[in-house]
Amino acid sequence: MADVHVPRLDAHDEHDAAPLAATARPSRTPSIVKIALEVVLIGTGVFLGLAGEQWRESMRHRELADAALRRFRTEILANRKAVAAVKDYHATLRTSIDAYLASAPGTRRRENVRVNGVQPVFFERTAWDLSMVTQSLNYIDPQLAFAIARVYNGQQTYTDLTHDILQAMYLRPPNEDLDAFLSALAVYLGDIVLNEPRLLTMYDALLPQIDRAVGDSVDEQAAPR
Repeated sequence: MADVHVPRLDAHDEHDAAPLAATARPSRTPSIVKIALEVVLIGTGVFLGLAGEQWRESMRHRELADAALRRFRTEILANRKAVAAVKDYHATLRTSIDAYLASAPGTRRRENVRVNGVQPVFFERTAWDLSMVTQSLNYIDPQLAFAIARVYNGQQTYTDLTHDILQAMYLRPPNEDLDAFLSALAVYLGDIVLNEPRLLTMYDALLPQIDRAVGDSVDEQAAPR
């Protein structure tokens, strides 16, 4: 009886399976690369989004600081003008009152003291109040912000002194007791004639700093990017 050769199907299956496995394996590589690329793109997008948001926030802070500095400059110029307008009057009035009070009571001549009102300075401070509301002072250079705060503190000291003398004037009018009123006014003027030149010096030192800060900001915004 002749031998019958029966082909081994398993052998063919093994040979066929090997190429299939070989062709199936590389298909995983593109999918991994695709996922990695998507992760990189997403990360880059998030980074750029955060960077853009930080840039916009920085620009907003810069705009708030610039607007505040311009308001400070306008207000300080107005206050400086007001102080300069009465400085000489206060110095002259103080000299005449001191001379009047230094003379003997029986020889004092009221016509030698010409009081054309106290004429205090009522400072503008809207820019300062607004900077507190908007917190724009936080976005200004710390040294410049300190100089601005120092000026406004000096103005507040002046305002407090003025409040005291006006209150004393209403409690004891000059037509009731002129000598007592002039004595109180002399004390007030003694402080004021020191504060006013000091304020003018502070204004003159601060204004160029504000001009430089605003000018530098304009230059930065105009510079090509």
